[in-house]
Amino acid sequence: MGKMRLIREAYGTTEGFCLVKSAAVRTDVKGTEYLDMVLADSEGECVAKLWNYSRITHGEYDANDIIKVRGSVQVWKDTEQFKIDRIRKANDGDDVDMSRIIPTAPFDPQEMYDELYNTAANFADEDLRRIVQYLLRENREELLIFPAGVKLHHATRGGLLHHTVSVLHLAQRIAELYPNLHKDLLFAGAILHDIGKIKELDAGALGIAGAYTNEGQLLGHINVGMAMIAAAAEITMIAPKTAMLLEHMILSHHGKPEFGSPRLPMIPEAEVLSICDLLDSKMYEMDAALDGVSKDGFSERLWALDNRQLYKID
Repeated sequence: MGKMRLIREAYGTTEGFCLVKSAAVRTDVKGTEYLDMVLADSEGECVAKLWNYSRITHGEYDANDIIKVRGSVQVWKDTEQFKIDRIRKANDGDDVDMSRIIPTAPFDPQEMYDELYNTAANFADEDLRRIVQYLLRENREELLIFPAGVKLHHATRGGLLHHTVSVLHLAQRIAELYPNLHKDLLFAGAILHDIGKIKELDAGALGIAGAYTNEGQLLGHINVGMAMIAAAAEITMIAPKTAMLLEHMILSHHGKPEFGSPRLPMIPEAEVLSICDLLDSKMYEMDAALDGVSKDGFSERLWALDNRQLYKID
């Protein structure tokens, strides 16, 4: 990562909000406690120290706390670190801009959510409209913040909506070329294909996925999504055949068994969805890998892309 915005240009006293990535109380050679932290914002991270630390005076801090700090940048053994003079946890009155603290999707989450909801509102198929809008409403709070992964593509606050909208846009363009596709089924599958991730990922209130839930580890988001659609189909009382086709879209959207799909796509709409999902994930990973690479240069080898190096066109 790069430098934190807070310290990037600051060598005098500065203050601002940031995220605690780790915090530990340690003891120096004189037996005095100090707070050893790694702080971060959306642009980078740094080591920080609070000397002469007192739990009573300064409070206690854990990973994923949002804090306000004041201090200065120092250099120790050729490495920058932030010397904390004042520290406190952020509160509701601070009105913190989370996009400056946490890597965040580049589009407003409410606008992305509204686009998905309004797309479903225009479905000619009443059953698909009802079940898609029901699942969007029931999971709105999670959708507005959840990432699409822990480390790989769209692993940012709001990344799940970002990925979903991108897949929907791809499906919409492809549907213009192939008029025989059942557009409502294709678009419904695009909107719901990763709905199970809100139960697969342990993202917390900040929308940062540090791990998988037990449900995610044991079942995976495809199986979880299937169960969510099956339950919603009963509540919304849609036709069993419609529910079955939508479930197949979810079941097969990774394309191949080695990628996690229990079934290969067996209808054209499912094939298109699997292609759109794979394309968007790869384009995101490639863009991220090439960010910061100089023109006419190569990226590092990427495990997620078959250990390839990518070349940045001059």
